[in-house]
Amino acid sequence: MTYALDLDDPAVRDEALRRINETAGELNKALGVTFVDIAPGRLVATMPVEGNRQPFGLLHGGASCALAESLGSVAAGLHAGPHAVPVGVDINATHHRSARDGVVTGVCTPVHEGRSTATYEVVISDAEGRRLCTSRITCQLLRRPN
Repeated sequence: MTYALDLDDPAVRDEALRRINETAGELNKALGVTFVDIAPGRLVATMPVEGNRQPFGLLHGGASCALAESLGSVAAGLHAGPHAVPVGVDINATHHRSARDGVVTGVCTPVHEGRSTATYEVVISDAEGRRLCTSRITCQLLRRPN
């Protein structure tokens, strides 16, 4: 990920995470999403399973997609900087297994970061490191008027 921020500086990383979590939006707050790590080429967030289950007691696939979209959108926004707004245009997810409790972790890494689009892979795992979901999200980067 090519960010306008110097993510090699721990103080900058801490401040970026603080701001991301402060402005995460209503859905992320409702789902309990917390951004926990940021570094060049990597953005990480966690989400509790409790409160995000479908009627059969399993982690809801839509919650996994929301976590993936949040990670990809934030990463695209960091890549684009203040001159563009990321808008999700495509997301897919393959659910490999599920979780009934605990916390899941999403790790977002870039596939492509361009001037007009950015694509990310998000791998969601359980506390034991087992892959639950693999997602890919593409965002269009809409230029802000000068």
